[in-house]
Amino acid sequence: MSLTKEIKVVLLGDSGVGKSSLLYRFVENDFQEKGQPTLGAAFQSKTILIDGKALKFQIWDTAGQEKYKAILPLYYRDAKVALLVYDVNDKQSFEGVKEWFKQLQEQGPLDQIRVIIGNKCDLEQNVSDENGKELAKQYNAIYFKTSCKDNIGVQETFVQVGEKVFKEQLVEESRKSNTENANSTLKIGSQNQNNKQQQNKRFCC
Repeated sequence: MSLTKEIKVVLLGDSGVGKSSLLYRFVENDFQEKGQPTLGAAFQSKTILIDGKALKFQIWDTAGQEKYKAILPLYYRDAKVALLVYDVNDKQSFEGVKEWFKQLQEQGPLDQIRVIIGNKCDLEQNVSDENGKELAKQYNAIYFKTSCKDNIGVQETFVQVGEKVFKEQLVEESRKSNTENANSTLKIGSQNQNNKQQQNKRFCC
């Protein structure tokens, strides 16, 4: 039995916000000045250790162009984590995050962990941190600010996402354990009641 937990992650956001750069910085710890636009979707994976536990991120980098949006539900419907990326220098991409959230709320998993990432923070910001945090609060999401070029916040984002994944796992395991214990108690109580009824029948009539 593998001790490595695997989770599916999907990167969403308008074209040009730096989704591929974010993935490349996380996986390769490097930066590409200019890359080709993603066609459809691209896949990479990376395993990290969090408090001694291995977590494998299976990451789908999706295209931001309008012509590919019809196929994107194939990637985010069963994703445990959705990273919604915008360019802090581009207000339109920030507004685009709201549309991505609308899609996720309509077609994404109810228990999905959603993260808003304000990328390219090495540049002048036309979208403030307060705007990003407020949007995250509105959608019950997590907010991070990153720069793939200057290597700011990228690794920390994935580590904190991983910590949240393991925290939710512990809560779920605790809930299941409590449910099983409760069911076991009910079963024992029911058996004892049946035994008493059978004993009473022996001494009556």
